[in-house]
Amino acid sequence: MPHWKLERSIEGIVVGVDEVGCAPLAGPVVAAAVLLDPKLPRRLARRIDDSKKLPPEEREEIFARLPEHAKFGVGEASVDEIEQFNILRAAQLAMRRAVEALGLTPALIIVDGNRLPGFSFPTRCVVGGDGISLSIAAASIIAKVTRDRMMKALAESFPGYGWERNVGYPTAEHRAALRRLGLTPHHRRTFRAVYEVLATTY
Repeated sequence: MPHWKLERSIEGIVVGVDEVGCAPLAGPVVAAAVLLDPKLPRRLARRIDDSKKLPPEEREEIFARLPEHAKFGVGEASVDEIEQFNILRAAQLAMRRAVEALGLTPALIIVDGNRLPGFSFPTRCVVGGDGISLSIAAASIIAKVTRDRMMKALAESFPGYGWERNVGYPTAEHRAALRRLGLTPHHRRTFRAVYEVLATTY
């Protein structure tokens, strides 16, 4: 379970950062930067975990409570930016925007993964960080809920792809809809599952 050890090993502001949305075939990549209140209630702290391990209802409940006990910023990189820079660089761009949106001067940023995103502050990469650090886990929840809501909103304008359920991930439903309905402006045309449809359809 995530814990406070990393945050408490540093004096000053420690911010956790994570991103969501590298694997989907459609939609932006979204990141969050989080500073948790050290007085975070224990009951809430025990519920915070890697967003992938939590059911949607619990993610939403935690997300609703976090503004009372955390400061956070959210950043995104658009489909156009994913196409222009590639998904890794776009994810790092979203992370930098999240830190900028937070508007703080951290003593340290701890980020999930093994690649430095290019922050202008001291940074430590933590592989599997969303299962280790409470701040990174909270960032994963905020990013996940934010992105899922974006995709569900887009689903209303682009029905048939199942985004209200798959939020853009390459499920069988989504792939079948791509072949049946073609592409939308929100599809990532440089992703293989998308450009293969593009090659056979157009």
